[in-house]
Amino acid sequence: MDRENEQQGKKQVRGIRIKAFNFWIIMVACLLYGALIFETLSVAGQYEELQSVSQRHIACERAASMVREGSNYLTEQVRLYTATGERQYMDLYFEEANVTRRRDIALAELSTYKVSDYLTEELANAHQASNDLMEREIYAMKLVSVATAAEDGTLHDQVRAVQLTEEDGRLTPQELLQKGQDLVFGDEYQQLKQGIMGQIGEFSADVLDRAQLLRTNTAQELEHLLKLQRILISALFVLTVLTFIFITVLIVKPLSVYAKCIKDDKLFEIVGAYEFKYLAVTYNDIYEINAANEAMLQQQAETDPLTGLINRRAFDRHVAVLKTSQKPVGLLLVDVDEFKTVNDVYGHAVGDRVLKKVADLLSQSFRSSDLPARIGGDEFAVILMEATFDQREGIRRKVEEMNQELQRREGGLPAISLSVGGAFSTQGYGDELFRQADEALYQVKKAGRKGCAFTEPTGQG
Repeated sequence: MDRENEQQGKKQVRGIRIKAFNFWIIMVACLLYGALIFETLSVAGQYEELQSVSQRHIACERAASMVREGSNYLTEQVRLYTATGERQYMDLYFEEANVTRRRDIALAELSTYKVSDYLTEELANAHQASNDLMEREIYAMKLVSVATAAEDGTLHDQVRAVQLTEEDGRLTPQELLQKGQDLVFGDEYQQLKQGIMGQIGEFSADVLDRAQLLRTNTAQELEHLLKLQRILISALFVLTVLTFIFITVLIVKPLSVYAKCIKDDKLFEIVGAYEFKYLAVTYNDIYEINAANEAMLQQQAETDPLTGLINRRAFDRHVAVLKTSQKPVGLLLVDVDEFKTVNDVYGHAVGDRVLKKVADLLSQSFRSSDLPARIGGDEFAVILMEATFDQREGIRRKVEEMNQELQRREGGLPAISLSVGGAFSTQGYGDELFRQADEALYQVKKAGRKGCAFTEPTGQG
């Protein structure tokens, strides 16, 4: 039976299950956090890529600048030498070409960055053109050194190693000097030089265009990733708010409601998540069972087990309540005449049946609002709700009818009679009411029993 009730309770309860909600919240949160971590790493990667693009751009510009500066420096020194013939300019020239080597270093540094082969080749071509131009410049220095009759010991090895053409060998010193200067100051040299600078310029322009394109693409991707990151953060915020609402509505609120119900000794309201609703249904079932058991125990405690009437304890409790009322009330005290003799002659079993019959007659003869009670062994009382002295004759007739019924010898029961004393109060039950009813009962017994008497009302009993 208990299992059937449990199953029935489960069928009646509907609601969100904490366990299921908790599982899905954790799953969704893990997915969102995982996606957020992935997006964060992607953002970091794109940011690093953006920095790398900037670093490559800076490196390319630096390399272009070093090639340009190295080439221009060589041009400057060779021109100074051909114009003045001073050895120091030759030394500075070859120091740049063989020691400082800015052009070579620029290409070497560029290879350490992830620069496209196309761009690297552009700068390498400019470097090669600059190296090719060096042959012209060194030949020019050879012509000037021969024209100025510079000693071989003062010349740089690369200049000393140059052999003049047969045609140039027949030139005069002045012609040699003029030709050497023309080689580095003339239009042809300028065109070659412009070609080198143009290649370097094209390299810089391509680097700039490529860097801008990469920056734009990377920035767009970064913006897209940041947008997704903001969406994920917003989703996590919404999930957190929903979790707080869930906890408040489905957990915290039910706990507060249940605590109040326990404090007020009431049934639980069916609120909250499934588990709380199921707990409330179970608690209410137990509460109702306990209440029913308590009511049953209360009834048993206040009911005379033999007659089924209320006992002296319940009688006194009703009297205490009536003492707070100002409504009219009457009290009858009833004794079974010669009951001891009945027990002695017929036995206690018959005596109990006699008491049961008297109780049944009292319950049947008076109104449902009246309260018959067994207050002693063979002593009964009837509280007459809202009864007045004017109703005494009707009560007297009822007592006579009960005595007539009790005089019949039926079912092996002896003939018996009742003595009844009554009193009334117009202003609620008072301490005097019992005494007055007992006095009236005494008068009936004194007059020979089997009768009914009443005392005059005196206001509040």
